[in-house]
Amino acid sequence: MGNKGNLKEVAGVFFKMGCFAFGGPAVHISLMESEIVRKRKWITHEHFLDLVGATNLIPGPNSTEMTMHCGHERAGRAGLFVAGLAFILPAIVITGVFAWFYTAYGNLPSVSPFLEGIKPAVLAIILAAVIKLGKKSIKSTEHIILAMAVIVICLLGVSEIVAMIGAGILGMFYKIALTKQKENPKAFLPLLLTSTPALAVKLSSLNVFFTFLKVGALLYGSGMVLFAYLDAELVTRGWLTQQQLIDAVAVGQFTPGPVLSTATFVGYQLNGLGGAIAATVGIFLPSFLFVLLLNPLIPKMRKSLVFGYFLDAVNVAAVAVIAAVLVTMSKATLIDWKPILIAALAILVVFKLPKVSVIWVIIGGAALGWLLTLI
Repeated sequence: MGNKGNLKEVAGVFFKMGCFAFGGPAVHISLMESEIVRKRKWITHEHFLDLVGATNLIPGPNSTEMTMHCGHERAGRAGLFVAGLAFILPAIVITGVFAWFYTAYGNLPSVSPFLEGIKPAVLAIILAAVIKLGKKSIKSTEHIILAMAVIVICLLGVSEIVAMIGAGILGMFYKIALTKQKENPKAFLPLLLTSTPALAVKLSSLNVFFTFLKVGALLYGSGMVLFAYLDAELVTRGWLTQQQLIDAVAVGQFTPGPVLSTATFVGYQLNGLGGAIAATVGIFLPSFLFVLLLNPLIPKMRKSLVFGYFLDAVNVAAVAVIAAVLVTMSKATLIDWKPILIAALAILVVFKLPKVSVIWVIIGGAALGWLLTLI
């Protein structure tokens, strides 16, 4: 009975989060840190950081994979699937509605007034997560230097995955040299398992499911990386025009949940409802499989002395990457008094009223954004 109750709780939490998780992975992970770690205390900050660090080393949508890890921690293997499905369901349904609207009418409804309020509001949520996670991950002067270096190189345009793996290797060898510790080479096995992307099998590109399965199995990075993958897979083959792809990625960006819901929109354009289902299942299926394999390995990685050093450095880098995203988003968002006002009010609520759910911060930001457009 207890596990059924946990599954119901997992479904409710992540469905609600999926309805309001606007923005990219940094925003989603910040929401999870607030809802799962601070509010519900399902897992510790330290373990949450280990999950974030390890998830960044595998292909797929990081925030969606984090929901699966958190669901697994709360309700076992079933919780992994329930959490992932509950989180992506709102995005898939909303994107599917937009896809039908786009096919029927040739354009998209305007949601920009609400987004103008959501963007500055989520800056406060990300800032709170960076501070909380930073306190847990940054334990020495070396960690501070490493975090600053990762922020700088990410702002200079270096790939986040390259920055994180590089930081992990650098931190690991620094600690080995410092402590003169030796360990069996088998300790590095988890690293090989997590940092080696799955090899795609060459299958007919005429099948929508296998096309998106390949993308889901190899995708690292942001929505722009997804755009490049889909451009190569679809536009160059003449399946889709570039404008249709741009519109599809735009829908993925301004709907809540993972940007990979773009696949639902594209699949609908390619083959109606059947294509939408095939593309959605194809692009998300690898993430469920990767997390299912990775989750039991993370405690073993932490127990390994040498890999523990690697994971510590990756955790520092993960927080630094989120901080770099915060800087980039702030520069693009805080351009006049309206977003600055919304951000300031959101920071006040997040830090002075910690019992208020961050979901309400997002709703309040959206409402205030719409009201300020009337001025």
